[in-house]
Amino acid sequence: MLYFPDMDPVALQIGSWGIRWYGVCYLAGILIGYRLLLGRRHTIGWSSEELLDLSFLYVPLGAIVGGRLGSIIVYYPLEFFADPLVVLRIWEGGMSFHGGLAGVIVATILFARSRKRGFWESCDALAAAAPQALGLGRIGNFINGELWGTPSGLPWAMVFPHVDRLSRHPSQLYQALLEGGLLFAAVWWYSARPRPAAATAAVFLAGYGILRFLAEFTRAPDAHIGYLAWDWLTAGQALCIPMIVAGPALWFWAQRWAPGPARPSASPTGR
Repeated sequence: MLYFPDMDPVALQIGSWGIRWYGVCYLAGILIGYRLLLGRRHTIGWSSEELLDLSFLYVPLGAIVGGRLGSIIVYYPLEFFADPLVVLRIWEGGMSFHGGLAGVIVATILFARSRKRGFWESCDALAAAAPQALGLGRIGNFINGELWGTPSGLPWAMVFPHVDRLSRHPSQLYQALLEGGLLFAAVWWYSARPRPAAATAAVFLAGYGILRFLAEFTRAPDAHIGYLAWDWLTAGQALCIPMIVAGPALWFWAQRWAPGPARPSASPTGR
């Protein structure tokens, strides 16, 4: 039987202000993503300044605003209607991947317009670099001791003492390996060859949706929501269904009707 290592979620404390490991993980993901994109800048024809703005301005803002709004509105709607300003209290935690994705899409539209870049080529660039950041974010979830799994008798199951005395799936680590490791390897490999615009983004959408859907079977549902249907469908799985449908549809659209010639593509918590 394994026990959750009681780690301090605060990496550095300076007076009353603390830097949390969760934030450090995502910052590391942004830095790695920027370096990955920088290595392909000549292939995709972007300047280092454009990649810098996209990586450190547009994407983080979109992910934070969208992730926070998505978490509060989808997972805590009653709190939002009682006090809409709860959205601004990001220090209290609570980020949604699907909300963050919506925020990043809006930020990418703004970036593409301001830099006269194609929307889909911008999405393709982000799609290939994003999974590793998502994986690091799940490591942050693990350090926080949140989003634990369902009870399990497997040898690597883990007791989270702050939850109960049951051995549970370390579902955060499963998601880190699937969303961060496997998805990154697949999308990065796919994007290494010339692809139609939007094709890499489509692979990311479908891949994340499928892997997250599967991982949710080992993850305990949010206590205040529970299962939505059939005693197994979680809110996270329900939100992944549109991605699983849209990914293949977008891929087939890209093969036949995507604007522009085929070109290499290169390339934020959470719930």
